[in-house]
Amino acid sequence: MLIFQPCSSSLYPKRTLSSQISLHRFSFPQLPTVAFPKQNHYARTGISFFGAKLNRAQRRSNQGVKREFEEEQENGGDYYNDDDDGENEFPSQVRFSGREEEKNYDKDPEFAEILGSCLDDPQKAQSKMEERLRRKRNKVLHTKTGSAIPMKVTFNKFDFSNSYIWFEFYNAPLEKDITLICDAIRAWHIIGRLGGCNSMNMQLSQSTFNKRPNYDAIQGANVTPTTFYNIGDFEIQDNLARIWVDIGITEPLLLDVLINALTQISSDYVGIKQMVFGGSEFETWKESLTSEDAGCSIHQI
Repeated sequence: MLIFQPCSSSLYPKRTLSSQISLHRFSFPQLPTVAFPKQNHYARTGISFFGAKLNRAQRRSNQGVKREFEEEQENGGDYYNDDDDGENEFPSQVRFSGREEEKNYDKDPEFAEILGSCLDDPQKAQSKMEERLRRKRNKVLHTKTGSAIPMKVTFNKFDFSNSYIWFEFYNAPLEKDITLICDAIRAWHIIGRLGGCNSMNMQLSQSTFNKRPNYDAIQGANVTPTTFYNIGDFEIQDNLARIWVDIGITEPLLLDVLINALTQISSDYVGIKQMVFGGSEFETWKESLTSEDAGCSIHQI
C-alpha cells in the first residue's frame, strides 16, 4: 500500500524506505512508506472531485424525492405511512404500491371483507363468496334464453319484389326481444340497400387464403349492383309476427344473411319456432286486428 503525504517540508530529509508497519486488523506484509513532493496534490484533487460528484448525485436524488413528495401532497395523497410511530420516513416502493391497491377495495367493501377473512376462516370466506356469486350471477353469467331446437325455415311462393316474411315464436316476445329483432332487420336492410350483399362480387370468399389475397377493384365496380328497395313495419300478434319486403332483385345472399342472424338470435335470446318466406296467410294471423288491441304492436324499421 502506498500512502501519499502532501507537501512534505524541505527541512527534513526525504525518507526512501521506512520500517513503520501499518496497524490493520488484517495481516499484510510490511509496506514501505514513500514520500513524494507537492505533485501528489493532484491525487488528492482527483479524490475530492470524485467526492463532489457523489455529493451532487445525492443532492439530485434528494431533490427528486422531494418533488415526488410535493406532487403527491398536491394530489391529496398520503405519501407517509400511517402505521409508522411518528417517523417521517419515505415508504418503500412495495409499501406505496400496496396502499394504491387497497384504495380499489373502497368501492367494494364486501369483497375486502371476504379477502380479509380468507386466512382466519377459509370456510366462512368460501361461503360468503358463493353467496355473492348467487346474488350477482345475472351480472356475471348471461345464460341463454333462446331455444336449443333449430329454427325451421320454409318457402311458400316467395316473390323477391313483393312478399311477407312470417315468424312464429315459442312464446310472445318481450319488449327487449322485439328491440333486438328490429335492430337486426334494420341492419340487414341497411346493408342490402347499400349493396353489401352482392353474390356476383364474391372475390375474397371464392379465393383461397394460402397466399396474400388480391382484390380487383375494376371487376368489383363493373358488377351489376343489388339494392334493397323497400321494407315495411314489423307487425306482431301474440307469438306471430310478419314484415313486408321488396328486395327488387333475385339475390339469395340477402336471404342467407337474414337467416343466419335470426338463427343466432333464436338460439341465444328468443326462441323462434319457424320462419316462412312468402304467402299471404299464416296460422291464426288476423288482418282485422290493430295495434291498439291486446297482444298487437307495430314497430317501424
